[in-house]
Amino acid sequence: MDGADRSGKRDAGDAGTAKPTLRTIAEITGLAVTTVSRALGGAPQIALETREKVQRVAEQIGYLPDRAAQRLRTGRTNVISLVLDPHDEILGFGTSLVSGLTAALRGTPYHLVITPHFANVPSIDPVRYILRNRMADGIIFSRTEPFDERVKLLLEHGFPFVCHGRTELGTPHPYVDYDNFSFAYEATRRLIDKGRKRLAIILPPRRFTFFQHIQYGFMRAVRESGVEFEIAEGIDLDSASADIKAQIFERMAQPSPPDGYVCSGEVSALAVMAALSDRGLRPGTDVGIVAKQTSGLFSLIRPQVDTIYEDLADAGLQMGRLLLDAIGDRNPGELQVLQQPKLNFGNGT
Repeated sequence: MDGADRSGKRDAGDAGTAKPTLRTIAEITGLAVTTVSRALGGAPQIALETREKVQRVAEQIGYLPDRAAQRLRTGRTNVISLVLDPHDEILGFGTSLVSGLTAALRGTPYHLVITPHFANVPSIDPVRYILRNRMADGIIFSRTEPFDERVKLLLEHGFPFVCHGRTELGTPHPYVDYDNFSFAYEATRRLIDKGRKRLAIILPPRRFTFFQHIQYGFMRAVRESGVEFEIAEGIDLDSASADIKAQIFERMAQPSPPDGYVCSGEVSALAVMAALSDRGLRPGTDVGIVAKQTSGLFSLIRPQVDTIYEDLADAGLQMGRLLLDAIGDRNPGELQVLQQPKLNFGNGT
């Protein structure tokens, strides 16, 4: 039995000012302390109605679990750590992931904690710190590399994780990735179909796995059609927007400039559009643009250009769900999601 209501139980509004405990919730709900504890832990043996009732009362009175005692008792922290990089080429990257992750964790005993990864610190350092000190039950991180040291470390220790992006490691591991090959291929084909003859692309930094995916998609499309192409030199998606603008502004004054750009991020697309405008050219008309869209910003930009959407909130949702499965020891080979691009053509002229 889940426990029956007992006479003399207190109302949630009368819990007093002392720090709420499991016993406080038990007195309010009329349930046994052990039942309350199991309900808050999401035990499937406890009826859903009871779990929801206990969770509701806990929220009303501001109950917070004693994580130190909880960790000693169960070996778990009930914390999920998102290691967040401070990159700027994707607008709203962190907030979109957090939105999806919190949706996935809602109704579970897990709480999301943001662990920053600073630019001047090796990417493995925050992961190693969390692992060494058992600061979380699972880790989520992004910007994977082909032979990512973070993935290798966590696999070696059997520590649950999900990464945003794939690797080239032989051991299967959980990930959620965006099909950047298809993005680049479809974006390039769109420009070709609209009559563009010399295409250019701004690529991610070479060290990341999705550099290869985007490059391969672009190269397949241009080779199939035989159009001329070039890779933007001296800049990548991590470059400052002012540097991207300056490079494109200079290139458009040189012989045989590109008449179409594939932009793998919103910031780089805005920089390209600014450079074209400063040269007296009309983005989307004189020079074609297809941009990866990750926010609602481009619906407000004029002139409108063709975009291909990447749903980062859904990526966060999927990663949260997969990490819960990974913590539950599900087969890592089954915990892999490849998001498909959503074409938003027809806006560009």
